[in-house]
Amino acid sequence: MSKQPIFESIPEHDHPGFTYFRCYASSLDLRLMALFFGSLAVVLLVIATAFAMIGAWFVIPFAGVEIAALGAAVWMILRRAGDFESLAFRGDRIQVEVCERGLARRFDFHCSWARLVPCGPGAVALRSHGRTVEVGRYCDETGRQELTRELRGRLGAGRI
Repeated sequence: MSKQPIFESIPEHDHPGFTYFRCYASSLDLRLMALFFGSLAVVLLVIATAFAMIGAWFVIPFAGVEIAALGAAVWMILRRAGDFESLAFRGDRIQVEVCERGLARRFDFHCSWARLVPCGPGAVALRSHGRTVEVGRYCDETGRQELTRELRGRLGAGRI
C-alpha cells in the first residue's frame, strides 16, 4: 500500500505559477474493493448453500439480492474513484479541470477577469464572462479556507 498523501493539494512554487490538485477520497483501491466484494460474496453463497442443503432453499434468492445490493454499493463507490479537480495558474491564465463520474470539463479564465464568488454554504467558485466553476469541492472546511486565501492573494483582494 502506498504511503503517499494523494488526497492533499500540491502547491508548486518551483515556477511563477501555482497548481492545486485534489482527488475524491476513497479508502479502498480497485484491487482491495474487488477482494472485499469477492470474499463477502463467497461467504454469503456458502452460508446460503448450507441453508439450502438442510431444506431452507428460499434463502438462495435473498442471498442473490444481498450480493446484488453489495455490488450496487461497490459500483457507486468505484464510479467516483477517478474524480478530481485541478486548478493551475499559468502566467495570466487560470486553468481549471474537473472530472466527475468520468466526465471531464475544462475551464480557462483570464486572471484579470476572474472573480472569486460564494456559491453556497462554505463553497466558493471562480466566475468570468458568465461561466462559473466551483473550486475546493473535495476539501474540508479548513482546506477550502486555505484555498480561498491563496486564490484571493493570486487574484488580488480588490477584485473579490
